[in-house]
Amino acid sequence: MGRRISTDAKSCSKDWKSVVYTSKPLNSGDDMAGIVEQVGKKVVGFRKGDRVAAFHQMRTAHGSFAEYAVAPAHTTLHLPDHVTFEEAATIPLAAFTAAVGLYHCLQLTPPWERAATPTPLIVYGASSAVGAFVLKLACRSNIHPIIAIAGNGQPMVEKLIDRSKGDFVVDYREGEEHIITRVHQALEERGIDSVRHAFDCISEHGSPELMARVLAPEGHATFVLPEKDYSLVAEKILTSLTFVGYIHTGPFPVDAKKGIRFNPDGYGKDFGAVYSSVLARGLAEGWLSAHPYELVANGLRGLPVALKNLREGRASAKKYVIRIDETEGK
Repeated sequence: MGRRISTDAKSCSKDWKSVVYTSKPLNSGDDMAGIVEQVGKKVVGFRKGDRVAAFHQMRTAHGSFAEYAVAPAHTTLHLPDHVTFEEAATIPLAAFTAAVGLYHCLQLTPPWERAATPTPLIVYGASSAVGAFVLKLACRSNIHPIIAIAGNGQPMVEKLIDRSKGDFVVDYREGEEHIITRVHQALEERGIDSVRHAFDCISEHGSPELMARVLAPEGHATFVLPEKDYSLVAEKILTSLTFVGYIHTGPFPVDAKKGIRFNPDGYGKDFGAVYSSVLARGLAEGWLSAHPYELVANGLRGLPVALKNLREGRASAKKYVIRIDETEGK
């Protein structure tokens, strides 16, 4: 097993988009939480019986839709006793994605430091799982003011931002012109002339084009969908792709024709190891929390319905979580 950990999986969650991007049949579960069953010979810091959450390497064998799953040690994090497995299953994929986008792509102040000057940040899709973890990590890094763009999930977003530091929420349902006007108006009220950083957690339905309009000409937006063509957006702003697989395989092999202008290099596994520790510490200290979730009935047998609901946008500001041991006939 080398540097991998086998986990007796108790709970898991899922993003439907990675299922669409996978053309071959495999166990596509990536988020997991459970008890360590076995550790590889080169693993340090974990032992059998530890309570953990982990991020399985996407599109590889031994995913989390099973009683036992395997994940690399560097994307596994210890769980404090007060965090349930159901809560923990909402964390790995979304939190690592948020960390890669904020700190590797946008290269903002890391959470063990604190931004010393105002750093306006747009978070589009702020109530999504990734968006919520972007808010939590950004606040930890003292990145403010945060311009959180959301819809039905605004009540949850309000609990995560800090209005005393200039953060505010914009309703995307009011339309593109309203968003642009509201952002510029709010920044002017705060004595800030422009915004140069954006994390687009949706990256479709016109949001990339909106980022190009609302950011300053020298601004930088990072996106999350690898199959999109961002060429027109890249004519106006710096663009990058938040590829969470960076922490497993290194930088994404970007096709320049798709408009990704910035693809930073680095040691992804080291990044993953560092942020596994940061996330675990955040949970233990209380400044990091899980995402709201809804339990899926019938264990893994309820997975098709859950994925369908996600794809149709029926889950707002929450994740679906599956208890493996509730699967009939497992």
